[in-house]
Amino acid sequence: MTTHNDITPDFDEVIERRGTHSAKWDLMEQLFGVPTKTGLSMWVADMDFRPPQCISDAIKDMHTHGIYGYYGNDAPYRAAINWWMENRHGWHVEPDWIFTTHGLVNGTAMCVDTYTDPGDGIVLFTPVYHAFAKVINANDRRVIECPLVNNNGRYEMDFAAYDAQMDGSAKMVVLCSPHNPGGRVWTRDELQGVADFAKRHDLILVSDEIHHDLVFGSKSGGAKHTVMALVDDTITDRLIMMTAATKTFNIAGCHAGNVIIPDADLRAKFTKRMLGLGLSPNSFGVAMTEAAYSPAGAAWLDALVDYIDGNKALFEAGVNAIPGVKAMPLEATYLEWVDFSDTGMTPEEFTKRVEKDAEIAVNYGHIFGLGGDDFLRFNIAMPREHVVEAVERLHKVFGDLQ
Repeated sequence: MTTHNDITPDFDEVIERRGTHSAKWDLMEQLFGVPTKTGLSMWVADMDFRPPQCISDAIKDMHTHGIYGYYGNDAPYRAAINWWMENRHGWHVEPDWIFTTHGLVNGTAMCVDTYTDPGDGIVLFTPVYHAFAKVINANDRRVIECPLVNNNGRYEMDFAAYDAQMDGSAKMVVLCSPHNPGGRVWTRDELQGVADFAKRHDLILVSDEIHHDLVFGSKSGGAKHTVMALVDDTITDRLIMMTAATKTFNIAGCHAGNVIIPDADLRAKFTKRMLGLGLSPNSFGVAMTEAAYSPAGAAWLDALVDYIDGNKALFEAGVNAIPGVKAMPLEATYLEWVDFSDTGMTPEEFTKRVEKDAEIAVNYGHIFGLGGDDFLRFNIAMPREHVVEAVERLHKVFGDLQ
């Protein structure tokens, strides 16, 4: 077997991804009109970094063996998830709580399908990750948008306003924690507010925590992520937790996510739906996740967070120097949420400058729901020289505002 050596990651390495079936780079021109050869891709949430060596070694071991049959005995995989959640998040997870889905968009869809009926309302705190609304609508449920309050560049929740919106038709609330696209790490008090809201309105609470490993400054007094399962033990009977190694370790292509359900009755319903749809994980995703959730993966992650923290400081200082442009301070994720509202431009005008003039592919703010129109989302998980180049391009195309 291959030895999982500790190798210092080189996040400055520029890896050519064009022509490799990379959605992020190869679909840039088709989707955004940004030239493949000269454009910068800063849209979809995957990183331009190699994953830790321990993951590559796990795949090499599978290749060396050479037979790709059905996966058996997933106890070590479940133990690795348990170890990670216990050591990184102080949360004890029992092995039989864990269901592996085809990524967390699939996990969200499975929760919607299992615990609600067509026509039911599902609450989202918007703007929020756009795939939630897509799967809700595609399942013939209704999105109930509860807008976040933008308090001087920081999202907050207004539960009094949300209570007033509820008419009894909502059956579920989906929380993004940490928040995508705003980069907020919700405080324990805010999370308690969500838990109380779910109890008041008898809602299943789905907490998507896919970005919970990508938090800045938690060791030095900065934002600290709290797992929803640790906030309030009276919500266990309505709580669905969702986690994954995919965003943390840049292995989104393996499409492996975990739906973790502490309550036995909720687990029984989910088990039946998984069986009814014939769903089971692929062996590559299991092997990659098991390898990632290890001391070697943890060391790589610490280095990654430090590196992205440097990209964050550079990007935010650069865009905030453009009059009328302001990035929300990033507490978690690698996705910068940039507000163009004070430029006096329409979304079409500032988006044209970014896409056509600067040749940068980004996510449009409106797809994230109410409150997103004046924003664009930039992915900064890339070699620093590309972040520098992006800032230079933005300064050039908004030069008339200087």
